[in-house]
Amino acid sequence: MTRRSFPWLVLIGILVAALSLRAPIIALTPVLPDIIHDLGISSASAGLLTTAPVIMFAVMTPLAALVIRRAGAELALLIALGGVMVGTLVRALPGFGSMVTGMIIMGATITVGNVVIPVIIRRDLPPERTAIATAAYTATLNVGSLLTALGTVPLAEVTGWSTALLLWGLFSVAGIALWLAHIVRSRSWRSAERMSGETVASAGQGESATRHETASITGPMPVVADNRIAVVLRRPIVWLLVIAFASQSTVYYAMSTWLPTMLLDTTDVDAATAGALASLFQGVAIVGAMLAPLLMRFVGPVYSALMLGVCFAVMVAGMLVAPELAGVWASFGALTHSGGFVLIFTGLVRAARSDAEAATMSALVQGGGYLFAALGAPVMGALHEASGGWQVPLVGTGVIVLVYVVALMSAMVVAFRRR
Repeated sequence: MTRRSFPWLVLIGILVAALSLRAPIIALTPVLPDIIHDLGISSASAGLLTTAPVIMFAVMTPLAALVIRRAGAELALLIALGGVMVGTLVRALPGFGSMVTGMIIMGATITVGNVVIPVIIRRDLPPERTAIATAAYTATLNVGSLLTALGTVPLAEVTGWSTALLLWGLFSVAGIALWLAHIVRSRSWRSAERMSGETVASAGQGESATRHETASITGPMPVVADNRIAVVLRRPIVWLLVIAFASQSTVYYAMSTWLPTMLLDTTDVDAATAGALASLFQGVAIVGAMLAPLLMRFVGPVYSALMLGVCFAVMVAGMLVAPELAGVWASFGALTHSGGFVLIFTGLVRAARSDAEAATMSALVQGGGYLFAALGAPVMGALHEASGGWQVPLVGTGVIVLVYVVALMSAMVVAFRRR
């Protein structure tokens, strides 16, 4: 018995799971004014609802790697999706404390999903398809964010904001169902393969032993990699990916938080229009994710990194000189933050020498990245208050973009050099 040439159920399961790994956090932002009014909380307290999950991404990443090693990739992803569902239910309970607790639960368990999906892509999909699979995964993250950003308010008008947020938990239910089906299917396949192997062995043990001995000599030798953190940290590619992911995530979360406010302060648009323009930062990212593999194919990973970095720089420069064209600049930024995500994790998958090392690298890259990303929005806000405008925060963002370009290009050189 043989498996299908391409594991479509695995890919579909990854994409459906991706809907639950960003959407529950973004879903809050359109109804934050209602939450502030109904719960009687301050804007600072409301900000904790979206900051807490990002902090958990950084804090819980080492534990996520441990969960993956102990439970296995499939069960770890089920834990992630189940945790998101539990967090969604807790968040729907009355009171601000329940909302914060629910967001913490979701942030902690989403961390497991963040770390394990690159491992599954590396392990279960053909090497020549990893870039496309990573792009599809990244695009689906942004699809989930866009759906919740656009759909939460209409749902809330019909059902109330609490029920509207609860309904997005259906993404997690669908993901759990698909991964349970995959696990059952995989175990059935392994059981049938084991029985088939025993039958062949009993029919001709001598011949089978000879074939096995020959295969062990002529077949590909496995790569044995030491996945201890101290050993992985000595690899330059890990530090380059950490810096690239940290700088990209810092810009992404800072701009996602402050772009609507920036537009209100620097243009004549109203709040609804500012929100719509800011949603382009999520929506166009879907295109950016699918564009990255094409760039890598036609111009190579290093020049792809340079081109995406230029797009980030265009976003920052455009917001400085012509904020009234924010929709255009947000689109350039969206291409980069999703396309760069694809490059970073394609490079990670390619550079990892084993599934265990891939999990360790994924944990280190995301842990370091989200630690800085959690600081991005507060620091940008502090710079705005200190300077009285948005020029200084944007210039600071430009410096981070420069670091991002250098780190990403260097990482692509190391990850894709001939072996």
